[in-house]
Amino acid sequence: MRKRVFFLFTMVVMALMVGCGNHDKTPASVVDNSKETNTKHMKTIMIIDGDPRKNFNTASMLQKFAEGASSVSDQIEVKTVRLYDLDYKGCMSCMACKVKGKASNVCKYKDALTPILEEIAQADGLVLGSPIYFCDVTGQMRTFLERLAFPWLSYNDYSLTASKRMPVVLVETMNGTPERNNSNGYGSMEHCIAGALGEPERLIAYNTYQVKDYSRYELAGFSEEAKRQYRDEHWEEDLQRAFEAGRKMAYGIITK
Repeated sequence: MRKRVFFLFTMVVMALMVGCGNHDKTPASVVDNSKETNTKHMKTIMIIDGDPRKNFNTASMLQKFAEGASSVSDQIEVKTVRLYDLDYKGCMSCMACKVKGKASNVCKYKDALTPILEEIAQADGLVLGSPIYFCDVTGQMRTFLERLAFPWLSYNDYSLTASKRMPVVLVETMNGTPERNNSNGYGSMEHCIAGALGEPERLIAYNTYQVKDYSRYELAGFSEEAKRQYRDEHWEEDLQRAFEAGRKMAYGIITK
């Protein structure tokens, strides 16, 4: 009899302990849910850097843009992706994004670019940056744009539809001047971007330095003195314009 009473008493105590343990976990669960709720209010701006050089003209412009955007609100998250750090290919013509019943406006080919494209599809703002080489954006940027834009295109009615529309800024840095340049910029892709995401804003830095020390290279066709003078007069203004463009995009995102 005593053993049975002791057994029942033990079972009751254990049940109470378990109940207390569950009760202790409840506040932590509430805190976690609160954090998740706060995260949902974050707005994301994706910056895609198509420059092979990590610390030169384009990178500086994009960094200033990021600083401007981040200065507006702690609810703005800015993510910068360097394309030259990724191993990926252009459109593989697999047509997986066009399969009946499974059509997608995000590329389905799997490689290092896949998570980036998926993040862009859910972002609130997009910035593309590239130097101008041979009149066009870099090969890595052009390759990226194939993967970004082709899934938007419908071959049923030739419409362009992204997962969501968002503000876009196209950053270009170039050797040409406002008076003399033969840049095609983002070319036909600007039409795709405008149709699927919205009319982009262009941010251009002209007559930028090609190298830091002209005496080391066969660049006699350029006057280093003239380059330096132009840079001294305009470069800080270019960086400030990038900063203000970042602020403008961020402010528009959080107030819409």
